[in-house]
Amino acid sequence: MTEAAAPGRVALVTGASQGIGRAIALRLAADGCRLALAARSRDKLEAVAAEIAAAGGAALVLPLDVAQEAEIKAGVKQAAAHFGQIDILVNNAGITRDQLLLRMKREDWEAVLATNLTAAFLFCQAALPGMIRQRWGRIINIASVVGQSGNPGQANYVASKAGLIGLTKSLALEVASRQVTVNAVAPGFIATAMTAGLGEATTAQLLQRIPLGRIGAEAEVAAAVAFLASEGASYITGHTLAVNGGLYLA
Repeated sequence: MTEAAAPGRVALVTGASQGIGRAIALRLAADGCRLALAARSRDKLEAVAAEIAAAGGAALVLPLDVAQEAEIKAGVKQAAAHFGQIDILVNNAGITRDQLLLRMKREDWEAVLATNLTAAFLFCQAALPGMIRQRWGRIINIASVVGQSGNPGQANYVASKAGLIGLTKSLALEVASRQVTVNAVAPGFIATAMTAGLGEATTAQLLQRIPLGRIGAEAEVAAAVAFLASEGASYITGHTLAVNGGLYLA
């Protein structure tokens, strides 16, 4: 999986200010894409944009809240006006608010679904018309291994990620005739700020369940996204690519 994402294309990445989103943005920029970077923190986005610019790339900062439909529509419109088009959409933004279902507050259920699933739906709606007109597009949704396997204490997060996988399959069927592909990447246990606080005991238990015997890297998820965004992946759609070290085989 070494093929670069389509050079010269425009990619919009949500949750691009840190973690996996930042790694995806940097990888796509290194492959020659121009980047629209979306997240809530302007300062963090500008830091990522500066990294891209320092390497000779081009990036537009889009500070927005993915839980707000009006901000999503305005951000996509701004990116399309700035670059002339949007070719690649990576729906990566996500949050967790973990709790056993019997104790989970409805606002925590709805907040996770709004950020992780509804936002992806809205970004797809906003970006798709341009992709359909140009008869070329790549939509890549960042799901999770737990969206396939389930996980106790994460009913809201699991539902949102499983929903992304279902959205991926349905949308792939809707837009295939226009040469727009829709795929998902399902990371497993990846070294990020989100997983850093799990503690040594929990980490050790997880490592025992991973056949490859190690934690994944953000760059490995980014490489999977870059492949699905490339010309070499033009005959792949509706697929969920597992990047989990064998943690869940199905």
